[in-house]
Amino acid sequence: MLLSEQLTNHGVPEEIIEKMKSDTKEFFNLPLEEKKAYGQIPNHMEGYGQAFVMSEEQKLDWGDMHFLIVNPLINRDMRFWPKTPTSFRDTMDKYTKELRKLTIILLGLMAKNLGLEPEKLTKLFEDCIQGVRMNYYPPCPHADKVLGLSPHSDGTGLTLLIQVNEVQGLQVKKNAKWVPINPIPGAFIVNIGDVLEIMSNGIYKSIEHRAVINPLKERLSIAAFHDAEFGTMMGPLPDLVKVDREKYRTVSQTDFFRQVITSKLDGKSSIELMKI
Repeated sequence: MLLSEQLTNHGVPEEIIEKMKSDTKEFFNLPLEEKKAYGQIPNHMEGYGQAFVMSEEQKLDWGDMHFLIVNPLINRDMRFWPKTPTSFRDTMDKYTKELRKLTIILLGLMAKNLGLEPEKLTKLFEDCIQGVRMNYYPPCPHADKVLGLSPHSDGTGLTLLIQVNEVQGLQVKKNAKWVPINPIPGAFIVNIGDVLEIMSNGIYKSIEHRAVINPLKERLSIAAFHDAEFGTMMGPLPDLVKVDREKYRTVSQTDFFRQVITSKLDGKSSIELMKI
């Protein structure tokens, strides 16, 4: 079962979404030196810059991003949280709190679809690891020669993505072909990540996706990643291997994270390494 859907009537207040969008735009419109004040530091994934840069020879994606760990609250590193716009920190707090609530609702429905009691899945995400990546993709006159984000599947559980300016650019892979996602205003794009593919023992499949560049218009998006609580063992849920063989290895969350963050974006390579 593949899942990349657009979710409307999600209950997240429109004013919070719109404020998150406007604050994101304002941040990326800051002078470069101001944004670099929140730049990534060596061996650290948070901050302004680019994701998954593994070598100086690597061809970089055509885009900038700002990544923050938002939850658990104790793990927030405020030196990477912009002070401009002045409302940014409060907006991010309200926005991500709403998304955590929505994630639990969606996971409960997914558990029921798997024939499980909702708590079998939701309890693993109650104090979820939540990260937010704000993306800025400038236009490129040679758009066919670059990618905004290389093909990959998310190495987390559930991703909720909102388009900031409704410029199309996200594509998902289906039947070996790239299919564009045309954004619905106000909707969240919901993507299954590798962790839920593993936990569902392959019933749900993580979505391989990429971002392409518009030759004339900039594109902005905000992706919120939701993963199981710290210390969760990454493996198929026991109730789902009673009627079928275990298709994925069980490893510590630390080992799985290390594998994800030390690998370049390359399709579904991370999940392939987990298969038995």
